[in-house]
Amino acid sequence: MVASTVMDGKETAEEEKFRDYYSYSETIRTVPSHRALALFRGRNAGVLMVKLGLGEEQDAMVPHPCEGMIARHVGVQNLGRPADKWLGDVCRWCWRVKVQPHLETELLTQLRETAENEAIKVFGRNLHELLLAAPAGPKSVMGVDPGIRTGCKIAVVDSTGKLLDTATIYPHEPRRDWNGSLATLARLAKQHNVALVSIGNGTASRETDKLVQDLMKQMPELKLTKIVVSEAGASVYSASELAAKEFPDLDVSLRGAVSIARRLQDPLAELVKIDPKSIGVGQYQHDVNQRELARALDAVVEDCVNAVGVDVNTASAPLLARVSGLNTVLARNIVEFRDANGAFPNRDALKQVPRLGDKTFEQAAGFLRINDGDNPLDRSSVHPEAYPVVQRILEHVKKGLRDVMGNRDALRGLSPTQFTDDAFGLPTVRDILTELEKPGRDPRPEFKTATFQEGVEDVKDLQPGMVLEGVVTNVAAFGAFVDIGVHQDGLVHISALSNKFVKDAHEVVKAGQVVKVKVMEVDVKRNRIGLSMRLDDEPGQAAARAGGDRGDRGGQRNGGGKGFSGGRREAEPAGAMAAAFAKLKR
Repeated sequence: MVASTVMDGKETAEEEKFRDYYSYSETIRTVPSHRALALFRGRNAGVLMVKLGLGEEQDAMVPHPCEGMIARHVGVQNLGRPADKWLGDVCRWCWRVKVQPHLETELLTQLRETAENEAIKVFGRNLHELLLAAPAGPKSVMGVDPGIRTGCKIAVVDSTGKLLDTATIYPHEPRRDWNGSLATLARLAKQHNVALVSIGNGTASRETDKLVQDLMKQMPELKLTKIVVSEAGASVYSASELAAKEFPDLDVSLRGAVSIARRLQDPLAELVKIDPKSIGVGQYQHDVNQRELARALDAVVEDCVNAVGVDVNTASAPLLARVSGLNTVLARNIVEFRDANGAFPNRDALKQVPRLGDKTFEQAAGFLRINDGDNPLDRSSVHPEAYPVVQRILEHVKKGLRDVMGNRDALRGLSPTQFTDDAFGLPTVRDILTELEKPGRDPRPEFKTATFQEGVEDVKDLQPGMVLEGVVTNVAAFGAFVDIGVHQDGLVHISALSNKFVKDAHEVVKAGQVVKVKVMEVDVKRNRIGLSMRLDDEPGQAAARAGGDRGDRGGQRNGGGKGFSGGRREAEPAGAMAAAFAKLKR
C-alpha cells in the first residue's frame, strides 16, 4: 500500500492543492500516473510524507509480519534461550534497516518511472492533437493579446501570415477608453479587410471578447468572426531569438499578438516555433524526465509536420527544420535560396540548394509540397521516385495527369497489383492510388469555433446546472479539461465523458474539440470546476468525480485525487531485492 500523510504544520492555505492526499492510501499496483506524480510532488515540496507498507493494521502488528517471515526463513524462534531475544532483534533490524528501505526505494522508483512514462505519452498525444487542430486557412486575421494596465496589443496579418499593422488599445482599467478602442479596431478591420479576430485566452480575455462583440454588433457590415484561442507559449515566442530575427524592429509585447493571429490560420506552422514544453498541454511536465520528454515531443512534432506536408515556397525555416531528413542549417539554406531565386518550380529544383544532397532529398521530398508548380504531382505526397508508377497508371487509363488527379471515377476498378514491381510493393501502390484520388489531402478536421455564454466571465458567475459550450484544452488519464471562458478550465471526469464506459478519455475527446458541458460543481476557494458531458446528469451527481482526480497541466495545475484503501493486493516484485523477498515469502 502507498500511503501519504500531511507533514506537521503544512496544513496551510498555500498547500491546499495537496489536501486530497493529507490522508490517502492505495495499493501500489492501482495507483494511476497522475496520482503518483502528485504524491511525489507533494513529497518534494515538503508537504506530504509518502511511505510504502502493508496497511495500517498489519504495519501496527508486533512483531511486524515481515520480521516474522525473515525469522522463519532463518529458523529463529523464541524458545527462551539466552540468545533468542538477540536473534529476534537481528531479524527486526534486518527488516527495518536493510530490507524495507531497499524495497520501498525500488518499488517507489518503479512507480515514478511508470508514472513519468505515462505522463509523457499523455503529453505527446495532446500535443499531436493540438498541432493537428483545424486551421482557419488563408484569411486575414487580427490577433489580440489582452491586457489590463498595459493595454491590449493588436496585430493584423494577411492571408499568408505577413504582418500588416499593429496597435495598442486601452479599453480596460485604468484608462477605460472603450470608444477609442472600438474606433481603432474598426479602422484596422476595414483597412485590411479582416475576416477573423483571434483573442488570446489570458488576463482580460473575456472583457476583450466583449469589446469585439460590441464592435460586431455596431458594425455588422465588417462580417467579423471572433475566436478565443490559447495563448500558451506566445510570450515564449515573443522573447525568442527566432522572433527577434523575424521582427527585429517590433516591440516584444506586439510579437505575441502576431503569434496569436497566426496560430488561428495554421496552428501547426506557428506552434512549431515554440518549445513544445511551453505549449501547456502536459500533465506534471516539470516532474518527469526532461530529456525523455523533449525527445518524445520532438518526435511528435516531426510526425505531425510530415503527416500534413509543408509548402516549400511559403514555409518558415522552423517549420522546414521539422521535416524528416532536414535540419536547421538545411532549412535556413532552403529559405535563403528561395528568397534569392524565387519560388521553387518543382521538387527537382531543391537539389540546387547548398548542402541538400541526394540522400537528404530522398528522405524529405515526399513531405515537401509545391503548389502551382510545373508538375501537379509535386503538390501531393507521392515521392518523386514513385512518379514512374503514376506514369504506368496514366498509360493504363489512357488519360492525362490533370484528368486523373482528384477524379475518383477515372481510377475506379483499378487493382493495385497491376502496377507493382520489384521496387514498389502493394502497400506503396495502394497509397499512390489513394493520393491520386485526393491529392494533397489535409488530415486535419474542418475549422469550427466555440461560443462562450455572455455574462459568464468568472468562476463566481457559474451556477450548477448551467449548460455551456467550451473547447477541450487538455486530455489526461482521468478526464478532460475544458475552457468555458472563465479563465479557469473545468474538469470533465472520465466517468462523466459519456453514458458508456470509457477506458481512455482520448477515445471520446481531443484537444481543440468543441463540446457542450453541464456545470456540476463549483469550488471558488480552490478555483475548481466540475463539469459533465452527460447533459442529463444532475448537479451533485458527479461531485465525487469532479473533485476526485485532478492533474497538473504544464506544471500549473496541481494534483489531487482521493484514493481508496480497497482490498489488499500484493505489489509485483521489482528488481533483485524484491525478487529475493518474494522468494523468501514463498
